[in-house]
Amino acid sequence: MNDKKPLMDYRRVQKLQTPLLLTGALLSGVGTSVSVPLVILGIAIMLFAIVIGVLYYRCPHCGRPLGRIGEGGAYCPHCGKALNAPVEEPVRSITVPAYAKLNLTLDILGKRDDGYHEMQMVMQTVSLHDDVTVTLTDGKGITCRVDGAALPCDERNLAVKAARAFCEAMDYGGGIDIALIKRIPSEAGMAGGSADAAAVLRALRALVSPTLTDERLEQISANVGSDVPFCIRGGTQLAEGRGEKLTVLKPAPRFFVAVCKPDFPISTPALFARVDDVTITDRPDTDAMLAAIEHGDADTLCANVRNVFEQ
Repeated sequence: MNDKKPLMDYRRVQKLQTPLLLTGALLSGVGTSVSVPLVILGIAIMLFAIVIGVLYYRCPHCGRPLGRIGEGGAYCPHCGKALNAPVEEPVRSITVPAYAKLNLTLDILGKRDDGYHEMQMVMQTVSLHDDVTVTLTDGKGITCRVDGAALPCDERNLAVKAARAFCEAMDYGGGIDIALIKRIPSEAGMAGGSADAAAVLRALRALVSPTLTDERLEQISANVGSDVPFCIRGGTQLAEGRGEKLTVLKPAPRFFVAVCKPDFPISTPALFARVDDVTITDRPDTDAMLAAIEHGDADTLCANVRNVFEQ
């Protein structure tokens, strides 16, 4: 981003600089035969005109120097915009949908030395979504508001954690306000928090660093939560490792899902703690699911939706 905007309209610079240069040259010329102070004054006026050009003769859109007077014509040689076109105010707020996730298959292959479980999952984003509005503010720090659910607005909220991770990775020190409208049920295994975190990262990329790649954004998101890298791109993906090793698959065939959530919460960490004490006998057929997706077979896909936590 180029934040150095002109302090004066370039057309005013042209109107000021030309007469100043002519006046300075005239005084210098007359002064050579009349008075040395006039020569000095003329030189000072010309230097002042040059300084004005250097400091203020900038594109009103991108803020970069336009060069000598008249150079480049009516268009900025850097951004290509017409110099007399209305200046657009920078976008400071954006609303991004945060799509929920379904595990079409979820298999636990074992526990790793680092304490995490070795996973194999086929994951799919669905149309159910939260709305995440991110606004750049003039203050400092990160604020958060939630509508539709009783959720914390500190670092326990992955949306806030994601904003913090972005600021640290990109060395951004401006203020950030996050507003969440929740529709994805909490503690339902649908990655509501991770989806919000991914939406915050995508919004901050659009507002602060539009050229940031998906790969770099996924690297930042990996420190926020295991499901956040998946939610950055969404779609249909095979997740392995603890969920961070992602393989993009063909889009799954169209199908419909009814989501039923009980009144009581189900803690994912508690489920993983209990799975270590049981023998898994009914595993999902991940290969069959992958084949169904590859061939666009919705019936076979639906027949193979399975999760080891169901037994």
